[in-house]
Parts: sequence; C-alpha cells; structure tokens
Amino acid sequence: MSEELLVNVSPLETRVAVVDHGVLQDIHIERAATRGIFGNVYLGKVVRVLPGMQAAFLDIGEERTSFIHVNDIYPLGQDGLEVRAAATEDIREQLREGQQVMVQVIKEPLGSKGARLTTQLSLSSRYLVYMPRTPHIGISQQIEDDDERSRLRSQLDAAVAAQDMGEGGYILRTAAEGVGPEELEADLRFLKRLWTVVKRRGAEQQAPARLFEDWQLYQRSVRDLARPGLERIRVDSEEAYQRLRDFCEDYVPELAPLLEHYRGTRPLFDVYGIEDEIGRALERKVPLKSGGYLIIDQTEAMSTIDVNTGGFVGRSNQEETVYKTNLEAVTALARQIRLRNLGGIIIIDFIDMRDAEHRRQVFRALEKAMAKDRARTVITGVSELGLVEMTRKRTRDSLSHVLCEDCPACGGRGRLKSAQTVCYEIFRDILREARAYDADTLMVRACQEVVDRLLDEDSATVADLEALAGKSLQFQVEPMYSREQFDIILL
Repeated sequence: MSEELLVNVSPLETRVAVVDHGVLQDIHIERAATRGIFGNVYLGKVVRVLPGMQAAFLDIGEERTSFIHVNDIYPLGQDGLEVRAAATEDIREQLREGQQVMVQVIKEPLGSKGARLTTQLSLSSRYLVYMPRTPHIGISQQIEDDDERSRLRSQLDAAVAAQDMGEGGYILRTAAEGVGPEELEADLRFLKRLWTVVKRRGAEQQAPARLFEDWQLYQRSVRDLARPGLERIRVDSEEAYQRLRDFCEDYVPELAPLLEHYRGTRPLFDVYGIEDEIGRALERKVPLKSGGYLIIDQTEAMSTIDVNTGGFVGRSNQEETVYKTNLEAVTALARQIRLRNLGGIIIIDFIDMRDAEHRRQVFRALEKAMAKDRARTVITGVSELGLVEMTRKRTRDSLSHVLCEDCPACGGRGRLKSAQTVCYEIFRDILREARAYDADTLMVRACQEVVDRLLDEDSATVADLEALAGKSLQFQVEPMYSREQFDIILL
C-alpha cells in the first residue's frame, strides 16, 4: 500500500488525511462555520448606482446586497480583456440599474455591510493564479532567485503555448518554486476547464446567480495533494463522494478511477488510527520507539524541538547511542512538523554528537526527510550553539490553533502559580487594602486549594497578619475560581 487520501465529512466539519503506507502524514481540517464567500464568482444584478460615492450596489443572491467601487471596475475590450486606458472615475459610464455583471468577492461581508466586489476575476490552482481578463504574467515576490524566476517564466510560456490557453494572464505562486513543466501543464488544464465552466454558466443563467464557489476542502485536497503514487481516495460520505466524482470528471478526469466510497461499519478514521494520531499530535511529548522522545513547544515567535535519549542506553558506546537516537528523531520530527503544520522559524536541538561524520549524516537525513514536505522549507544549517535552524512556509493555521484554545486558567502559559505563591500575593494585597481603607473586616475569596492552605500551613502567618493590619480576616471558597484567582472584599 502506498499513499492514500482519506476524506471524512460531517455536517459540521470536513477532514482530509494523507496516509502513506498506513501511517498518517498530514491532516487538513475545515469547519463549516468558518467558510465564507471570499473568492466566489457571481453574475450580479445592479440594483442601485450611487454617483456621489462613485459606487453601486449589486444583488448577487446572498443575504445582503454587495458593494462595488468604481476603482474595482475594469472595462473590457472587444477581445474580452481589460482595457485600463478606458477606465473612468464616473461610475455612471460603467454601470446602470438592471445591468448584469460578472463579479468576484474580494472582501467578506462584515456586520451590516455586504461583500465588496471587483470585475477583475482570478481563479487559483496549486501553482498558478489565472486571470482570464488580464494580459499579464507575474511571479510571486517570495521567489527571489533570478535563475529560478527565469526558469519558471520560460516553462510557463512554453506550457501556455502547448495548451492553447488563449487570452489571459497568470501569476506563478510561491508554491511553484522548483516544480517542473508537468505540474504546470496539469494546472493549466485544470484552469482551462474551470474557466470554460464559469463562462458557460454565465451565459446560461440569469442574475443573481453563483457561477463559482470556492471548493470544499475535499475538492481542494484532490486538486492540490494528489500526485504520482496516489493509490486511492476513500470518501465516507455518499454526497461528498458524488460531488467529488463530478469534480474529477469535470476538472481532473485522471483521478476519477481512484475514487472509492467507503461503506464500512467502523468510522473511516478509526480504521486507520487517525483519531489517536491527531490526539498525539496535540501533545507536547512525542515518544520514539527506541525509548527516546521529542519535546515540541510552539510559541508565537518560533517552534522548538528538543531531542532526548530518555530510557534508550544502546548496546554500544554513548556516541553510537546518541547518533541512532538523532537519526530516529529526524523521521519522527519531520512527520510531526507536517502533522502539526508548524510554520515560521523552527529550532531543533539534537543531542550533541562529537563525531563530525555523524553530524553530517543526521543533517543530510533531515534534508531528505523535509524534501517530502509540500510546504516550502529552508534549512539554514547548524548554529554556533549546535542548533539546527530552519523555516517552513505558513500555509494555514497549525493543528493546535484549529483544534485548541488557550487554557482559561493559565492563559496559554502552560503553567500555574503554586498555591504558596498565590497565598503570598494575598498577604501582600491584604496589607495594601488595610492601609488604604478603614474597614474592620476583610474577606478573602479564593479556590478550595488556596483557602485550605491559608487555614492550615499558613494559619500562623494569617494570625500575625491580623495583628499587624489590625483587621479581622474571613475566608470563603469560590468553587468556580482557578488557583490564581482571588478577591479581597471590604466588609
């Protein structure tokens, strides 16, 4: 068994897992509540023109009417391409009430405001952005190497000529760095079919009508994640299976034979152990088969991975034990980076190796393991402190950001103050309140653990504090308080 795509669909969320030889390699999650209409293409109907604002309202079939400004309207020439010289600042020369216009959403509705629209259309694939009305070819600024930019430009020109794409322009996305002509040609075929469908719908339908909706996660995954070696695509929803079959037949017919509707009694993700893997990918400690382990910490600035031998002592000398642990850690941490979708700066602290050849082999193994990653990664080498520094392009939120939120007790720090520390803070606040106010009695409200300590281990200190402050102290347990929460009330 080689690589498979597993699609789990429910009314609330969709999950797509990439499995290689039965082992989870990547997980994508999309929740219905977070889906918007950004990028959707509509045939809209002008319902009101506002010369004073140089804008117009269009009915696109959504709950609220949408808004377009004159600066987002690009007149078309007879060849169907934008004519920038013909642009005007008077919207009345561009739109009239009742007119039908093909538009795209560039800003989501917010509050009482409708979506913002443009007539400059763009359709995306994995490596390209196709602009059917804009005669322009561009390359992402993130691709900085001049030789690579020239190579991509020449390959794209050749692929466009070979595919007979007609008019329009393209932008090579950052993900295109390093790809070959086959991948670009596959994207061009996909975009050509997609634009053909959008144009046909625009000609057949009456406004307001949705001509193109950004793909569901499982459709985008088939478009972006499928590559040579993919054995099958298993889908556990009848409706999603049919929609995915239609999608493949229209845009990627070579993938249609790989589709399979999973009808088993056990949940699809349980069959492959995906649920357990997701749970482990949220934990800080990752055990290795040898007995060693990884410690993975994700912060706002960077992510760190610390390699430890743990209970692995090996059968030979210490250097050999360290070397084997580091090699095993390379495979595990590369997989964890993909699973957790860690992005930005990543610092890896391997166990120190004295042998220079061992260090080279571990570094080469890391480069090889990260080469399988679909996200762009750059390994900068070993720092003076012996740390391996790398960067990984942020393509979406990390797994922990999608599935988790900060702990309400610790605020995301991962640690709580001890009960002793909280008691000492209470003592300082009591003295502060006693000096500021004339109340005879102060009540301390805190959690059970803190109150118990105040009345037990710190009871002598409480008595001394009453004498020093000249106040009577009372204590009340608040079951809903976390350890760090407390209040001091004047009675």
